[in-house]
Amino acid sequence: MCRLRQPHDQLDGKAWNPATLAWPLAAHRLTARAVPLGGHQANTLPMTATQSTHRGRARIAEPGEGIGLDELALATRNHGMPLEALRYDVTPPGLHYVLTHYDIPAVDPATWSLEVGGAVARPLRLTLDALRSRPAVTSRVLLECAGNGRARYEPRPVSQPWLLEAVGTAEWTGTPLAPLLEEAGPADAAVDVAFTGADHGVERGVEQDYARGLPLAEAVRPEVMLVWGMNGMPLPPQHGAPLRLLVPGWYGMAHVKWLTRIEVLDHPFDGYQNTTAYRLKVDSADAGEPVTRIAPRALLTPPGWPDFMTRERFLRPGPVTLTGRAWSGRAPIQGVEVSTDGGATWSPAEVAPADPAHPWAWRAWTFPWTAEPGSWELVARATDAEGSQPTEQVWNRQGMANNLVQRVPVTVLE
Repeated sequence: MCRLRQPHDQLDGKAWNPATLAWPLAAHRLTARAVPLGGHQANTLPMTATQSTHRGRARIAEPGEGIGLDELALATRNHGMPLEALRYDVTPPGLHYVLTHYDIPAVDPATWSLEVGGAVARPLRLTLDALRSRPAVTSRVLLECAGNGRARYEPRPVSQPWLLEAVGTAEWTGTPLAPLLEEAGPADAAVDVAFTGADHGVERGVEQDYARGLPLAEAVRPEVMLVWGMNGMPLPPQHGAPLRLLVPGWYGMAHVKWLTRIEVLDHPFDGYQNTTAYRLKVDSADAGEPVTRIAPRALLTPPGWPDFMTRERFLRPGPVTLTGRAWSGRAPIQGVEVSTDGGATWSPAEVAPADPAHPWAWRAWTFPWTAEPGSWELVARATDAEGSQPTEQVWNRQGMANNLVQRVPVTVLE
């Protein structure tokens, strides 16, 4: 067995950087030193952060290149929500999408605690029981991975190969973050809040604990929560037990799981997951724009029944009610349109009224269609107050925030 290196350790004489929550690997040789326990000698695995042939480097698939074994390995660990589960207002936990950057950490709730520190007047340490004794709320919130739709890009950014299923809506139970931060007393100069999880790994040559920063103004929104429950049950391990962050309206990378530390900063957070990952850019040399709020999307529940391999849909002729869900994290949904001819013509769907009790959940929609024999391509698109889903791809090299419309081929039998 091996012990993971802790933040107070050093790497090749370089100390852990609390500002970035990572070891500085940009220009030196990284050695994954495992500390032997129980008298066993651990192996070492040398890696060079600047080595261009590093297997974990960021790259774009070559023309015609299929999904690789590395991407398939990611896909087996990180599962999407079957689109037929769009029928549920609240996604069952086993059907909700899951993305784990590194490993699901082994965290003992009995010994776990949350630290709140940094640029605060009163640092805090809270056990799970202490957090659960605070005022609790339950909120129905949609989560969507920022990489949802990545595998549909051409050329394809090589990473977790999401199609459309990296989404789900759950009822999350926890306590609002803002009062906790108020108790800690952020300094007048505070601008960002960093959230660190217990999951630890290497990404693009940088060893790190997964950590994300939020502007202080976002962190103190009343709907931002520290969550310990999902759909009336304790938070499952794959969803961040014992505690995760919930930031309604933002893509999933902001909802840090297995939370261990909250640090208020008097400078912008410059950790890897903010400054390198989750950026909208076309050229690798560009800094890009940060990924933040969820762009509008409508998904159609595929009608009829599927072919095992192709997932092409088949159904009998006659009246069919098409159904689906629509959402946006940046502005209220204003409408959904459906096309049965591949986008040549569009008609409005009926969208369920917004529910004031669940402003961050998806909304159901329906569309009546008389299916006639032949081949059809069903398309749905959502519009919010800032615009509609694109019908042509708007490419970026990390495959982020791709809300290109869904297309569902359907064969109506004679």
